Amino acid sequence: MLYVEVTIDRKKELPKGALSALAIEFNKRLQNKFPGIEATIRLAGIDKLSVRNGTADDKEVIEQILQETWEGADDWFYI
Repeated sequence: MLYVEVTIDRKKELPKGALSALAIEFNKRLQNKFPGIEATIRLAGIDKLSVRNGTADDKEVIEQILQETWEGADDWFYI
């Protein structure tokens, strides 16, 4: 089973509710490609994506999904 963790630098100023909204949208998009997967998103000291038990191709696909999710925030994040 794949394990995905995204950490976001806690120094970044995110709007209230953005972290949980990102987690919901990212997991929804991930599950379209990897059924049953669930990513953890939390604040930490740096921005980082960790993928365990996956191939290099899996990580590349997950990175692309994360980037598309982040860049498409205007479509799914409402204050």
